[in-house]
Amino acid sequence: MIRRLGSVPVKDVRIADAAYPSPFRGGLEFSAPARGTWNIVHTGMLVPEAHEIFVCAQGCLRGVVLTAAEMGASERFSTVAVRQNNVTDGDLEDSLIEGVSDILEKLPKKPPAVLVYTSCIHHFMGADLSHIYKTLRARFPEIDFTDCYMNPIMRKSGLTPDQLMRRQLYSLLHGAPKRDKTVLIAGNDFQTDDDGDFVSHLRQYGWEIYEIQRTKTYAEYQTLAGATLCLTNQPAAFPGGELLKSRFGMPHLHLPLSYDYEEIETHYRTFCDAAGIPYPDFAALTERCEDALDAAKQAIGDAPVEIDYTVTSRPLSLARMLLSHGFRVTRVYLDGISGEEQADFDALQESAPDLLLSPTVDPVMRVRPRETGEMTLAVGQKAAYFTGSDRFVNLVENGGLYGFAAVYGMADLMRDAWQTPKDARSLIQIKGMGCSSCL
Repeated sequence: MIRRLGSVPVKDVRIADAAYPSPFRGGLEFSAPARGTWNIVHTGMLVPEAHEIFVCAQGCLRGVVLTAAEMGASERFSTVAVRQNNVTDGDLEDSLIEGVSDILEKLPKKPPAVLVYTSCIHHFMGADLSHIYKTLRARFPEIDFTDCYMNPIMRKSGLTPDQLMRRQLYSLLHGAPKRDKTVLIAGNDFQTDDDGDFVSHLRQYGWEIYEIQRTKTYAEYQTLAGATLCLTNQPAAFPGGELLKSRFGMPHLHLPLSYDYEEIETHYRTFCDAAGIPYPDFAALTERCEDALDAAKQAIGDAPVEIDYTVTSRPLSLARMLLSHGFRVTRVYLDGISGEEQADFDALQESAPDLLLSPTVDPVMRVRPRETGEMTLAVGQKAAYFTGSDRFVNLVENGGLYGFAAVYGMADLMRDAWQTPKDARSLIQIKGMGCSSCL
């Protein structure tokens, strides 16, 4: 039966009644017009001097073409359109090979690396990708090719396109001489904050931070393979860390972002033990967090706070920390709960049973009323969209904050957001927040 969206109730659920890890039923999906998160075009552009070639149907190309244009990277981006005759004539492989070859022959300068994005039609039709890449590498031995995927059917099983893209960022590395006291922080869209406690502590003991965002040339990018250790802190980055471990024998430490002091301290101890350096002054760092949270609480008072999953990979950890410090967190927007958040989910079911979880992709959210009746602090772009609030933290994927800085940095951003209203409509429609920094 077809029903008007306005007649369907919003599917909020109390966390006490929610099921882990999927609190909402899947189905038709809606994409809120909050565009700051990165997609596979933005992330692939982190490989310096590389050229992206998307091979898919004409209609699907529209979005990725616009992404490249919006980020000012059209000169590093090309497309090959898959047409009906390529399917019926069985020449998907030849059309891809010849299309990519034609593009490379016509470029004013051949790039050192090419990221070829195949699409769902290649997988539906069983295209021989091994043959495709073998042929391209034989034709252009001076170019490094890697396989990337624009394939929505991967979203629900196996590695997602996001996980694959973050892993493939490091598939072009050849290997490099090992350098002592170097850590590769892998799989993030944003560079780790230089002013944060984690980077500052490592540098104090002579450690150098390797990140793809810090490389400006393809030659510099190749030095990443020589890192002493690999660190990942985002769930989607884990496969990339495992790739680096298997290819280059690089010990991989997966130490997730957290807002819990004890968990942050445990991760610090794990890393410092592996690196052979002293621990930081945890008491002083905790005090800094407490001071920032106190200042934020004084400014925000008892106003409702709503959080969404795009601002951080640990929205429940953030909610749990804020609730424990007296903030009135009323809602978290998410569509699923990661394994790294299970302990937070379990704890919140007991300590904050009335905390609401709301989906972001349910079509009903398109017509959800945006006026809450109270001035609300929105933490994240989707929270800003769903609340209609101009008091919001404009951040995606934690913006490079890590360690204790994830806590005190977020507290400072919340206080500033409350005291300085923003034009949410103009800000959240900008695709790929900060992505031009990778060019």
